[in-house]
This record gives sequence, C-alpha cells and structure tokens, in this order.
Amino acid sequence: MGGGGDAYATPQGLTLKYANRHGLIAGATGTGKTVTLQILAEGFSAAGVPVFLSDVKGDLSGLAAPGSPGFKLHDAFMTRAGKIGFDEYAYSAFPVTFWDLFGERGHPVRATVAEMGPLLLSRLMELSPAQEGVMNIVFRVADEQGLPLLDLKDLQAILLWVGQNAKDLSLRYGNVSTQSVGAIQRALLVLENQGGAAFFAEPALELADLMTTAPDGRGQINILAADRLMGAPRLYATFLLWLLSELFETLPEVGDPDKPKLVFFFDEAHLLFDDAPKALIDKVEQVARLIRSKGVGVYFITQNPDDVPEDILGQLGNRVQHALRAFTARDRRALERAAETYRPNARFDTLDAIRDVGVGEAVTSMLQDKGVPGIVERTLIRPPSSKLGPIDAATRAAVQAASPVAGKYETALDRHSAHEILKARADKAADEAAQAEARAEVADTAAREFNAARRYSGARVARSTSRGRGQNESFGEAIADVVMKELKGTTGRRIVRGILGGLFKGR
Repeated sequence: MGGGGDAYATPQGLTLKYANRHGLIAGATGTGKTVTLQILAEGFSAAGVPVFLSDVKGDLSGLAAPGSPGFKLHDAFMTRAGKIGFDEYAYSAFPVTFWDLFGERGHPVRATVAEMGPLLLSRLMELSPAQEGVMNIVFRVADEQGLPLLDLKDLQAILLWVGQNAKDLSLRYGNVSTQSVGAIQRALLVLENQGGAAFFAEPALELADLMTTAPDGRGQINILAADRLMGAPRLYATFLLWLLSELFETLPEVGDPDKPKLVFFFDEAHLLFDDAPKALIDKVEQVARLIRSKGVGVYFITQNPDDVPEDILGQLGNRVQHALRAFTARDRRALERAAETYRPNARFDTLDAIRDVGVGEAVTSMLQDKGVPGIVERTLIRPPSSKLGPIDAATRAAVQAASPVAGKYETALDRHSAHEILKARADKAADEAAQAEARAEVADTAAREFNAARRYSGARVARSTSRGRGQNESFGEAIADVVMKELKGTTGRRIVRGILGGLFKGR
C-alpha cells in the first residue's frame, strides 16, 4: 500500500510481528473496505498465516480464483500497481476453504450447546436477566448430574425437567419460575425455526481445521458464507464471538510470535455491540485484550469507528480508514473523533483526508517498532491478485470438493446425551410406578376379597352349624375356595382392568 506523489510518499505495510495487535478497517459503504479485506487476506496467506473471514456480500469467494487480464479493471489495476511501486504484482489464486452454518455453500459449521455456554446463548435468544439466571441454573444442573448438552433437544429436555422440579431447585439455586422456563422454550423454538437445530449439533468444528497451511506453505483462507446468515444477525454475531472465545480458551500462550497463528476478520462488527449487555461487552474486551498473547490477530470491519466501544477501539493498533461522509452533525462529530485517534502528519490535515479520500484510497496508521502507532498517511490500496468479485457455483463446488476437510463435517451425529438420558430415566420411573401401582391394586383387591371371604365364610359356617356341618371344613379352605372362584370370575377381570388402568392413570 502507499507510494506515488507527495501525498502518497511513504509506502505503508503491515508488519507481521505486530499483526496480532489487532486492527480496524472502517469506512462508508462503497469506499473499498471489501477490497482492503481481500488484499490483507492475500498478504497474510502469502506469509503462511491462516485467515478466517466472513463473506457478507458473497464477493470474497473470488480469493479462490486468479484475476484475469480480460477483466475490465485490468488496465486500472496495472496502472495502480506501477504507481505504488508494486513491481511483483501478478494474478494468483489462494488456498480457500468454504464454510457455512447452514451447510449449503460450504462445509457445515456446528457447535454444541455446552460449548456456547449460558451467556452467549442468552444473548442469542435475547433473554431477560431473570431468564438468563434460569439458563445458568440449567447449565449447573447439567454439569452436576452428568447430562451432556450437545444439541437443542438436550437443552429442551433439561428445561422441561427443571420446570417440573422448579420448587426443589429454587430452594438450592434461587427462584426458578415456570414462566421463565416457558419463555426460554419459546425462544428455543424460534431459534430452531431459524436453523439453530443444524448449528447446535455434532461433529463440532475443530479449531485446528481453521489453522492449517496449504502444501506450498501459504496460509489457508477460511471463508464463512454470511450472506444468508445476515438474515439472522444475532446468530451471526454470537457465532463469531463464540469462535473468538473458543480460540482464547483453547490456544496456548505464545507471547509475541514473529507472525500470527491466525488472523480473524469480524465484518459488520457493529452487530456484535448493538444493544449488547455490559457483561457481553466486558467479555469481548477481555478476549480482545488477551487473545493477542495466543498469537491471534482480530480485525474489526465496520462503517464507523464509533460502532466499536472505546475500550476495545483503543486496542486496535493497525488501522485502515476509508472515507467517512459528514452529512449530519452527528456524522461530523464522528469524523472529528476518528481524526483525533491518529498521530498527525504535517503534510496534510487528517480530518480533511478522511473526508476526501476516494474509492481505493484510505488513511492508514500501522504499528511500527516496539508497537508504537505510525504517523497517519494517505494510502493507495494495492489491487488484488485474486479475482475481484464472486466465483461461479461450479468453481465453488470444485474448491469445496478438493478441500482438506471434505467429508469430515457433512454427516451430522446424534450421540447419547441429556435428551436420551432424561428420557430413559422418565421411562424407567414410569415403569416402576406402573408396577408399584399394579402391585398395590392387586394387594388392595386381595384385601377386599379377603374381607368379603371372611364375611361369606362366616355366613357359611353359621349355616353349616345349624345343619350340623362345618366340622370338616377349615376356615382357611373356605377363604381359598372363595378367592380362587372370584379370581376366575368378574373379580379377576376387575384386577386386570385395574392393572392396565394403573399403567395409564394420571400419566
């Protein structure tokens, strides 16, 4: 980047050693953010650094194919390359792996409910604080009782169990209202209808598959198809935050490596922070602050720097600022705040530069020696080596078929987990209850028959005595005779009906 004329006198480049210090790509719609993202992905891949990015508009799939001399902007690209001194410019494809939460335009991406955790799930389903508290209790109960939470069926099953045992659980964990349980179940139904059942499943994504290199040493570029996903923005933001959290919790400490182990681009970053509770903002800040020591660089792409909370914005050392338009008083204040975050350059006014740069230009500041922010510069963005724009469906299918993870995630699994365990418990309890009820019914019937037999036998003994009989028939024989006859008759049928009725009564 950079070069050419007084305004572009100093070439600009991102130093790999400081690439894990995070960054920001900002600018109004149509000013060139997508191309900047594309050429940064190319540069990291060429240096052997794996990349993960989301393709919101479908344009970034072109990374999998080389540019073409027949492309209408070919002459402009060659002119731009010569102007900035990019002498080694040539067209090239890059190693790409396509992913898709819905499994339609890439390898399926899945996560378990347990991996997502109660905080992110509550954010995803827009739960109230009281409902989030119940969700935390659900996860605690699942841990204590050894109930794996893998898919939505597991979560729905344990919520039902918690609702049925709300009174006992409230004594131990605090109030568990059936209203909150019902609200969570309704939110889960909405999530299921939006495709959540396909996402919360196994096999879960293995992070190692995002951090591979091609046989030629270039870093694999992982592209998440996000055009359909943008229809469920809360799911999109929650998934990317979950992925960051998993990287943070899983990867070992590496300090400041010579180059990142992975670079993560978070497009449409404002979706992460819109209406987000403070607990979630704190989590994002914690991850952004500490994940650099794991060798992961995080780059937020958004229209306005104001979309990113100030505490997080202060950690984004590498910045590419495309043009910002100031149509309103609020826009002017945002433009002024953006200009104030850069080290001034005596050759031009930063505020004017941010407002005036054209498409394919930007105001940049990259970290220099010892991580010190560089002086702001006006910069021409170099042309991409890969195809500008999307590839066709046939090329995409061929790339996916040749992927290093082809066939690994396509078939979903359904392991024995909370849903199956709770169902087995319920079935066993129902069988035991039915058997106990049947035994009690038989005993009760026998007792009634015994009493009846006593009365009947007493009457017979009385009659036999008056007739001179009864000396040769014992009381026990009289009872046995009556019980056996009655069991074979209508009384026996009543017992059978009692047993069958007991199996279903009140169930």
